[in-house]
Amino acid sequence: MQQSVLFSGVFDLPWWGAVLVALALTHITIASVTIFLHRHQAHRALDLHPAASHFFRFWLWLTTGMVTKEWAAVHRKHHAKCDTPEDPHSPQVLGINRVLWGGVFLYIRESDKPETIARYGHGTPDDWIERRLYSRHKILGIVLMGIVDMVLFGVVPGGLILLAQIAWIPFWAAGVVNGIGHYWGYRNWPAPDASTNISPIGILIGGEELHNNHHAFPTSAKLSCKWYEFDVGWLYIRALQALGLATVKHVAPKPRLAAPKPAVDLETVQAVIRCHYDVLSSYTRSLKRAYAEEFGRLRRLSPREAHSLRAVRHWLAKDERMLDESRRMRLALALRGSRALDTMYSMRRELTALWSRSTATGEQLVRQLQDWCQRAEASGIAPLAEFSKRLRSYA
Repeated sequence: MQQSVLFSGVFDLPWWGAVLVALALTHITIASVTIFLHRHQAHRALDLHPAASHFFRFWLWLTTGMVTKEWAAVHRKHHAKCDTPEDPHSPQVLGINRVLWGGVFLYIRESDKPETIARYGHGTPDDWIERRLYSRHKILGIVLMGIVDMVLFGVVPGGLILLAQIAWIPFWAAGVVNGIGHYWGYRNWPAPDASTNISPIGILIGGEELHNNHHAFPTSAKLSCKWYEFDVGWLYIRALQALGLATVKHVAPKPRLAAPKPAVDLETVQAVIRCHYDVLSSYTRSLKRAYAEEFGRLRRLSPREAHSLRAVRHWLAKDERMLDESRRMRLALALRGSRALDTMYSMRRELTALWSRSTATGEQLVRQLQDWCQRAEASGIAPLAEFSKRLRSYA
């Protein structure tokens, strides 16, 4: 009799049934985090119908106790201070083990800072139910969810399902995404941080596996960029959109290439700025090709300089801000042995400055890019000249 009370609820499920229920419930929570907290609240990549928005708020209150303003504030600060000592949870600064296994504690520490909430928490819900219930009684929702789980599935299975719900977000979102997503994986885009895509198939964490894509295009409602990548969160957003419950505001720009123009014009500049991560990825491929040619040449003529260049080859594609002072000095010394690579490395710095100069007029930007292309094509460096012609193709 006692065993029946402990293991039988309204639904007397086998063990595998309880596992499936736990996975389904935690997946709803993951969808709520990625669609509502992340893409809608933190980045305004889409608008949600009030019914959908409040369902997600209510579900997150029941399953996580997280406050929307706190989550959005911590995440926005992460983007603003990414992989610097001020980043709330960077494995590049704090170490992978601390972020992976203790990410939830780093989140709690940052969410307790009034200055973080005041500076980065703007524009989040501030209605009566948020002030009087969701923010004031954070634990109450989890208690109610636990009671419902135990009534429906039994005391022991329901309790285990509740524990899975409570642990899911702290581990997968606060630990895996914030930890592994800035430590290990592949990169589509040379974002100025250490963000990586954990997996091209974004199902387990709702598409958040595509973290480098997100840091390259933070206001995009769609996190997948390549044909082989799948973002299940985007699938749900499209379903909500079909039902009239969501409106997509931003997606990552897709570059369009035409025949190279004889000279750069304002349309070219605007296209280059809009698709600057595609520009940088193309430049990186050209730089790698130039490295292969230079390394082969130096290995025949100067093995010592070739060895020095090989030691720094992985740093060539990195943003200078991601290298410490000693690595920058070693890279500069190695590049002295190759005029081609030294030229390409310095000209990349000039190119990236193009979309960083917010005070320059359109006419000034056109002149700067035209001058850059002329020097690139007159450099005698084949990969650089070919890249410049591609640059004049952006439309």
